Amino acid sequence: MADQSIPEARNPEPTRGTPAGPGPLDSGNSKNAAGSGGSGDSDKSGASKATTAPGGISRRRLLGTAGATGLVLGAAGAAAGYTAAPSSAATPLTSLGSERAMFHGKHQPGITTPMQARGHLVAFDLAAGAGRKEATALLRRWSDTARRLMAGEPAGTRDTDVARDAGPSSLTITFGFGHSFFGRTGLDKQRPVALDPLPDFSSDHLDKNRSNGDLWVQIGADDALVAFHALRAIQQDAGAAARVRWQMNGFNRSPGATDHPMTARNLMGQVDGTRNPKPAEADFDQRIFVPGEPGSGQGGSGKEGTGKDGTGPGGPAWMANGSYVVVRRIRMLLDDWERLSLTAQEDVIGRRKSDGAPLSGGTGATETTEMDLEKTDGAGKLVVPINAHARITRPDQNGGAAMVRRPFSYHDGFDADGVPDAGLLFICWQADPLRGFVPVQRKLDRGDALSRFIRHEASGLFAVPGGAADGEYVGQRLLEG
Repeated sequence: MADQSIPEARNPEPTRGTPAGPGPLDSGNSKNAAGSGGSGDSDKSGASKATTAPGGISRRRLLGTAGATGLVLGAAGAAAGYTAAPSSAATPLTSLGSERAMFHGKHQPGITTPMQARGHLVAFDLAAGAGRKEATALLRRWSDTARRLMAGEPAGTRDTDVARDAGPSSLTITFGFGHSFFGRTGLDKQRPVALDPLPDFSSDHLDKNRSNGDLWVQIGADDALVAFHALRAIQQDAGAAARVRWQMNGFNRSPGATDHPMTARNLMGQVDGTRNPKPAEADFDQRIFVPGEPGSGQGGSGKEGTGKDGTGPGGPAWMANGSYVVVRRIRMLLDDWERLSLTAQEDVIGRRKSDGAPLSGGTGATETTEMDLEKTDGAGKLVVPINAHARITRPDQNGGAAMVRRPFSYHDGFDADGVPDAGLLFICWQADPLRGFVPVQRKLDRGDALSRFIRHEASGLFAVPGGAADGEYVGQRLLEG
């Protein structure tokens, strides 16, 4: 886990200011989290940020009324059960349900989109005998379904009606290709060098059955039913062409759940993430997305020049405006962690648990106060321990390595001894994993204090192509190029 924030949650009270952004933990810079600036990404351009409900009712008043009503319904429900609201008194969509991300655009949605409350990650393997033809038809189906659902429309003639009365709820559906996909479809020559398998790390305890895959889909939404509806539609669309290899469910704090806008907390109770590259920064696209023109910019495979296949520093031409995503299921050993004192926990991370401020900050420091790595106490001891997670993951300690982290927490129950199977679905985006994720994880492997309390149990690396233009489907330039 890197000390770097995920894209910010939507601010429940717009007049209070913009939240700093959420994730474990930092690795970029100390401004607001991704999603707060503009990079021209389609996954933000269509979002509706209405704060006033139809009829002139303010969002605060609407939510306050809903909260009071919920108390009454909860008390009555114990005796009377659930009663549907009369159709003549339909409640208009709040901003939570009406927010919409756009499917078509320069980049796929779900990369710089503000974090959603619910997430599903699912990997597929192509069925035996399926190849490029079947994969092409599948990506056409998936893209059409994603476009419909993200607009708040039914999936098609086979729609299950699970989300029939819901708004878009910031739904995003993102598609990627694994290393094995290219061999299965006869497209080996189009496989990016940046997609070469990740190296082994000493902290890995990976379950191969829950790792990698031919195809990867990320689903995020602010409503659990909307997210499940999309997951089910994608799984049904796979038909005979592909089968589910693994699937994981995650969650984050819901927008509006707190009136204290700040970076979210993880399941360890820590303010989880403060530092992330921001779309407003001049080098954001260079660090996170593959160059739009082959042979320009940095990232991707690291090759110089442009080959006959259109390969440049960012990889094959079909990856223009795309990104590489590393997915890791990281279990948190919560029983061990919770036995630590507050001081010990803060030393492991290098930040105060209460507000995320660096231990070197002193009185008045905030989450975004610059960390002083050289500061010592009266005894000459470093205030931020040498093996603190926040120290090790800083970009200036890793050759400038940067990635946008956008994870979900997860909880998959308790074992026979009552030990929780819980942690983080780590998701990070970068133009080149060998310059983003890999150097940071290698550094963590060599002495991160947090490594005693986490375990990497699954892993995947996927190439996520750029967004589809109107009339196109995701991956079309690869499959038909």
